Amino acid sequence: MFKTIVEAILHHAETEADKAAIILKDTKITYKELGKQIKKTAFILHQTYGVGPGDKIMIAGLSKPEYLIVFLSVQYLHAVTVPLDKVWLEDTVLKLYDFIQPKLIISDMAFHREGVPLVSLRGLYKEVLDSNPLELPYFLPDMSAIAEMLFTTGTTGTPKGAMLTYGNIYSITQNNIEGVHIKTSDVVLDALPLCHSLGLREARMTLYAGATLVIQNGFTFRKEMRRNIDQFNCTGFVCVPATMEQLTRTVEGFSELFGRFRYIEIGAGSLSYDLKKKLPQMLPYTEIYNTWGSSETGGVIFLDVKSRQDKLTALGKPVETAEIKVIDESGHVIKATNIDNAGRLAVKGDMTMAGYYNMPEINEETLVDGWLITNDLVYTDDEGFVYMLGRADDIINVGGEKVSPIEIENVATEHEKVIDAACIGVSDEIKGQVPVLFVNAEEPYKEEELIHFLTEKLESFKIPKKIIRVGEIPRNRMKKLDRKAVKKLWEDYKAAGAERSNDFINTLLSRSSVRNFTDKKIDHSILELLVKAGLHAPTGHNMQTWKFTVITNEDMILRIKETGAAVAKREKKPFYGFNNPIALIIVSADVRNDTGMLDAACASENILLAAHSLGLGACWLNGLMRISDQNEIVDLLKDLNIPSNHKVWSMIALGYPANVDKSPVRKENVVEWIE
Repeated sequence: MFKTIVEAILHHAETEADKAAIILKDTKITYKELGKQIKKTAFILHQTYGVGPGDKIMIAGLSKPEYLIVFLSVQYLHAVTVPLDKVWLEDTVLKLYDFIQPKLIISDMAFHREGVPLVSLRGLYKEVLDSNPLELPYFLPDMSAIAEMLFTTGTTGTPKGAMLTYGNIYSITQNNIEGVHIKTSDVVLDALPLCHSLGLREARMTLYAGATLVIQNGFTFRKEMRRNIDQFNCTGFVCVPATMEQLTRTVEGFSELFGRFRYIEIGAGSLSYDLKKKLPQMLPYTEIYNTWGSSETGGVIFLDVKSRQDKLTALGKPVETAEIKVIDESGHVIKATNIDNAGRLAVKGDMTMAGYYNMPEINEETLVDGWLITNDLVYTDDEGFVYMLGRADDIINVGGEKVSPIEIENVATEHEKVIDAACIGVSDEIKGQVPVLFVNAEEPYKEEELIHFLTEKLESFKIPKKIIRVGEIPRNRMKKLDRKAVKKLWEDYKAAGAERSNDFINTLLSRSSVRNFTDKKIDHSILELLVKAGLHAPTGHNMQTWKFTVITNEDMILRIKETGAAVAKREKKPFYGFNNPIALIIVSADVRNDTGMLDAACASENILLAAHSLGLGACWLNGLMRISDQNEIVDLLKDLNIPSNHKVWSMIALGYPANVDKSPVRKENVVEWIE
C-alpha cells in the first residue's frame, strides 16, 4: 500500500506508463509523463530556488495540469503546499503571505509590492517541458510532517489554515476510496476548484488509485461538460449539492447524460431530502454517495443514497476508521437521539488535522485529546447514522423549541416551484426567535400555496413567520449556503421597510448582473413577456421611436460576439461581459429623437428587472453601442433588420444563471436630503 500520492504515481508511471493520468481538453498527460514532470519540477525548485523539507510554498490553485504537477513536486521535496484560490485579490494573497512567510509564491498574479519571492507558474512549467534536468531521488517523508495547509481566508480577519500531515492525507485518501469504491478503470470528471478540500481530495484519490482525472474549470460550461463525458467516457463525477440541484433542472437530457456515470459523489454539504428521493429514480444505474467532510478531516461520513432510502434524512454513517461522539456544551459525552437532546459532533481518527497554523488558543478549544470538536449539532440512531441539524449558532430557538433551518429548507425545496431556499432565525418579542425563509422560485409561484405546503409537512412552530422571494440564494464559491449573506438580506429587507415591502421591491433590491448562463433554453412566451415589460416603459412625449430586436439564433449570437470583439479590439474599445447568452435583446431608437437614449435606458431597465423576477439572469452590455458606426457592425445591424436611422443604445444578454456575481458595494455618500 502506497503511503503518499507521489509514491503511488511513481509506481503507476512504471506499471501503467501509457495510461492517461490527467486530461484537460486536448491535453493528455500519461502516468509516465506525469511522473517525469513531477521529478523535473522538483529538481528545478530545489536547485534553482532552494526549496526543501518544511518550506511553505504558495501555489495558484488553477484547474490546470501544471498546478497539480507543481503541487505534487513540492510534496516530492517534503515541502508544504499552500493552495491559493484564483478568485483571491492581491491584498488577500499578501495578507496570507505576511502571515505564513512562505519560501515562494508560484503564480502568474502581478504584485505591486517589492520583494515578494514570485515564480511564474506558466514560466516554471514551460521550463519543465523545454528542459531535461537531473532527477532527485524520492524518499518517503515522515508521516507526521506537515504536507499541506488549506486556508479559508478573506479581506478581513486572520487567515485560518488547516494543517494536514502526510499521515492525514493518506487516511483521508483511504476514507474516500472506501466511501465511493473507486476503481482503477474509472475516469473521474472533477470540475471543482482544486484549491479546496473536496476538489483536491477527489483529484488525490483518483491519481492514488491509478484512475484517470479529467479536469474542468467549473460547472458553468455545460457544452464542455457534455463533451468531456462523451469524449473521455467519464465514469465518476464530483460536485456539491447546490450544483447537483441546478444540473438536474438545467441540463437537457440529464438522466441520459449523467446516467453514464458509475458513481457520483456529492460533498461539502447534505443533499436535500427531495433530491435524495429523486436522484435514484433519475439515475437508476448510478451509485450516488453524499459525503460530509471538511478541510480539517476530509470526507468521514458517507450516505449510499440509493441503497439506504430508509435513511434519507440522515447525513450518513462514519467510515470505519473514524470515531464520532456527541458532546454537550461542557464537553461531556451525551446520548443524543433526537433534536431535543442533540449535541455537538466530535470526530477522531488518523484523518484529523494537526491543527490550525499559528493559532494555539483556537487549537486548544478545537482539538481535545485527539478529538476534533466541531460546531455542528447532530444526533444519532441505533445503527450509527448521523443526523445534522446545522451549525450550533444557526439553530432557531422558537419559544424553547429547537428548530433546524436545514429541515425547513429541505421541506421547502420539495415544493415543485422552489429552486433553492435558505432559512434563518430572526428576533421576535414574544417567542425569542422565529424562522424566516428566503426562496428562489419558478413562475407561476404563489406564496399562499407554499405556505399551505409547509403547513402540511411541518409543526406549527416551524412555519416561517415570513417568506421572501429572491432571485438567487447567496452561496459561496463552493456553493455552500452563506448564512451571513442571508442575514444581510434580512437586514436590507427590514431597512427597506419590511412591513411595506413587496415582491417588486425585493426584485429591485436583489437584482445583480449575471454574465454566465446554463444551456437551458428560454421559452418564447417568457421572451414575449420581457419585451412587453420594455414596451411599457415611459418615453419622451410618448413618441416610442424604439425597436426591440430579439435574437435566439445561436449562429447569429456567435457572429455578434466574434464580430463585435474583433472590431472593438481594433478600435481599442471595451467589449466584455459577452460570454454564453441564450438570447439577446437589442434596443435601438431613431437618431432624430433626442430622448431616444433615455427611452432605451428605461426600457432596458424594465427588461432587466422583469428577467430577474422570472428567475432569469441578465446583463446590460454597452459594447455594441460604442462601435455601431463601424462598417462591419453597420452590415451586421442591417442583417438584423435594424433601421439605418437607428442608434443601438443597449444590448441585453439573457439566460438562466450559472452563477451570480456579487453586487457591487453601493455608495452611501451620494444622497443628500434637503428638507
